[in-house]
Amino acid sequence: MVINVDWFFLSHRLQVALGALRAGHEVHIATSLSHGRIQLESHGFVVHPLEVDRSGASPLGLVKLFLTLLRLFWKLRPDVLHLVTIKPVLIGGMAARFSPVRGVVYAVSGLGHVFVADRLLGKLRRKIVGAWYRFVLGARNMRIIFQNPDDCREIKSVAILRKDQIVMIPGSGVELPDYQMTPLPQSEAVVLMASRLLSTKGVREYVVAAQQLRASGVKAQFWLVGDPDPANPASIPAPELDAWGKQGAVELLGHRSDIPALMAQAHIVVLPSYREGLPKVLIEAAACGRAVVTTDVPGCRDAIEKDVTGVLVPSKDVASLADAMRRLIEDRPLCQTMGHAGRKRAEKVFDVNVVVRTHLEIYSALGECA
Repeated sequence: MVINVDWFFLSHRLQVALGALRAGHEVHIATSLSHGRIQLESHGFVVHPLEVDRSGASPLGLVKLFLTLLRLFWKLRPDVLHLVTIKPVLIGGMAARFSPVRGVVYAVSGLGHVFVADRLLGKLRRKIVGAWYRFVLGARNMRIIFQNPDDCREIKSVAILRKDQIVMIPGSGVELPDYQMTPLPQSEAVVLMASRLLSTKGVREYVVAAQQLRASGVKAQFWLVGDPDPANPASIPAPELDAWGKQGAVELLGHRSDIPALMAQAHIVVLPSYREGLPKVLIEAAACGRAVVTTDVPGCRDAIEKDVTGVLVPSKDVASLADAMRRLIEDRPLCQTMGHAGRKRAEKVFDVNVVVRTHLEIYSALGECA
């Protein structure tokens, strides 16, 4: 499995890799390392450090990554190569075309900021990336996993895919026993947004909406959980975060690993993102029985059932976001009803055991076809 960074693997793909280990496979993880090497090796994975520059696309960095992966693939000659996130899919997919790899899994977990940029340079990059996808997806024995139908349509518009090559898996799943549904607290309403602090996650819209609601007299707490991601060009600058903290409309909680406990204290979960694969935080909100406010964009709208488990608002529309948040803050019974519906949907659609089983079936099919 090739993935951009270890913490993303641990939060989004660990259970799949553990499932492969339990099934008797030898599992190698190639990733850039922040703090997770000891944890990865403790599970029994063979770790191969990578240098993945997530902050940009320098030609030299891309060439170095390509050559590193090319050497690694020739050395390991994997039965199945699983590429996760955009750079591993594109660079690793290109290296796989020149390597003795028997089968390839491409996991498209969202199409990234390139596909939400609307300026001329962004459109030019989209054309280049589209051509790149067309080349790497030409592998004979491969499967491509999508998390939402919009991403599938986008890739099918630039690459020729057979129906049997496409697999739809709604997100990375959730361990349901770890995310129990609890009664809504009887305290003042708590609104929770948990994500990396990126502009493309809609963080600024959330903060402005919270400021407007507080100014209009709405009684609620607005929590913002997460860290900036300096390697991402959309990361919120530290001075802006400091200003929000001093202004006081939102409570900045930083990085937290106790998301189930935080959701148990919250009444509403918000994610006004510009585009996603299928956001894990909304899966977790469903499992915890919490009503959701999110944007009507690819990935986010697929994570909820509109007006049943949550509310959809237009992207980048602060007024609509504030109105939806106000509506749920002031209607505790509606929050409860949506929360119950969300839990039922999580049990039916988002169980991580189903996600793991589907991946193992893909691995097996690729091995048989090789």
